[in-house]
Amino acid sequence: MKVVILAGGLGSRLSEETELRPKPMIEIGNKPILWHIMKIYSHYGFNEFVILLGYKGYLIKEYFANYFIHQSDITIDLSNNNMIIHKTECEPWKVTLLDTGINTMTAGRIKRAKKHLEDTFMLTYGDGVADINIKEVLNFHKSHGKAVTMTSVQPEGRYGSINISDNNRIDTFVEKPPGDKLWINGGFFVCEPEIFNYIKDDSTSFEEYSLKLIAKSGQLYAFKHKGFWKCMDTQRDKNQLNKMWENGEAEWKIWKD
Repeated sequence: MKVVILAGGLGSRLSEETELRPKPMIEIGNKPILWHIMKIYSHYGFNEFVILLGYKGYLIKEYFANYFIHQSDITIDLSNNNMIIHKTECEPWKVTLLDTGINTMTAGRIKRAKKHLEDTFMLTYGDGVADINIKEVLNFHKSHGKAVTMTSVQPEGRYGSINISDNNRIDTFVEKPPGDKLWINGGFFVCEPEIFNYIKDDSTSFEEYSLKLIAKSGQLYAFKHKGFWKCMDTQRDKNQLNKMWENGEAEWKIWKD
């Protein structure tokens, strides 16, 4: 089963980073966050990826074009232009890189990949990680038989929460509880090809148009993920993810080295 990753947005809220590279190439622990997302899927045996490129997509192409060399120890003999590779182990990934346009909206990008997606496929964003069990999501999707499964999550609140009694005594304090007890779109979708019926053209937003129509037609189901999830939206998010990685607290690292 193929895994589609949306990796073409401008990443405007991380402009200090994305001025030089696309958001999915921003590094967490010296590896692009895109790599971390792919490792999550690969851990569960899903190794065929379709990456939807847009803004500075050539940098993602160059990364994978040279991936084997990046992962290996090499000797280069400049006198005769020979190269010896000393390490040959690498991820068993098959990666299709599609240019989907700089200004194309999210659903429009997905539609441009239609010819590569004739069967059930997975879909996620190129900026979010989780300790999610992908096979459980897939099993849930198969159980309801509808067009789309969306992983729903409760993001961590930014501030501590307190409960104040009538006499101003604080009865409870919870450090950074789930924000407002609301479930939100966490990505990590499973989709049937019929979702293409809910996409008009390049200007179609998956979130603002397609998902609303799919939900209205009764074809959208939620897989509630209660574990770790975090989206790298801001510099603060990036710093937090790097700190977790450096401290050995990266809960999304479910794979073995």
